[in-house]
Amino acid sequence: MAHQTCVAASRDEIREHVQTLKDRGITHILALRGDPPKDEAEFVPPADGFRYGSDLVAFLHEHFGDLTIGAACYPEVHPESPTADEDLRYAKLKVEHGAQFLITQLFFDNDCYWRYVDRARAAGIEVPIVPGIMPITNYAQIQRFTQMCGATIPKDLGARLERFADDPAIVMANGIEQAVRQCRQLLEGGVPGIHFYTLNKSHATRSVLAAL
Repeated sequence: MAHQTCVAASRDEIREHVQTLKDRGITHILALRGDPPKDEAEFVPPADGFRYGSDLVAFLHEHFGDLTIGAACYPEVHPESPTADEDLRYAKLKVEHGAQFLITQLFFDNDCYWRYVDRARAAGIEVPIVPGIMPITNYAQIQRFTQMCGATIPKDLGARLERFADDPAIVMANGIEQAVRQCRQLLEGGVPGIHFYTLNKSHATRSVLAAL
């Protein structure tokens, strides 16, 4: 599954890129708006490009209807959404435009996921909602990530991480333990699968898989 964002790409460039992916045998596309470049405070849609992930989903569904298209959703609300209801409305719009599954932003409290699924089902979203899990490997990094994406770290987990912030090995061990516990509970609850945010550090994800 390849990721396709709206960042710095016109419609023609997106169409060309996705066609190349398709020609190389890629069958699944995760359609994302994407984060602003590091030197930009907010997302600015490119010329002849897209402002929202839902628009990208609609475009891909129109031009590449034989591909399986996924999109993102946010159990703890996208940081740019004014309300949880508005955020859920955009998730539903992605599905209406052709998304066949949703992957959540990272979270560390499984109750956030289950509450979101209940709300999504009540709103008429019926596609699979795959939980996104990030094994914590670096204390400073996870602080930046959660601030950027609107996720929260439970107090007890945050206290443990802060206590051992200067010991990367212990931070990673705690992160792996947290991810294993999360995944076991989610799988026991009947989730349709798990998406891992690996960030090019496959050791943590492989450790979680081995434990599961």
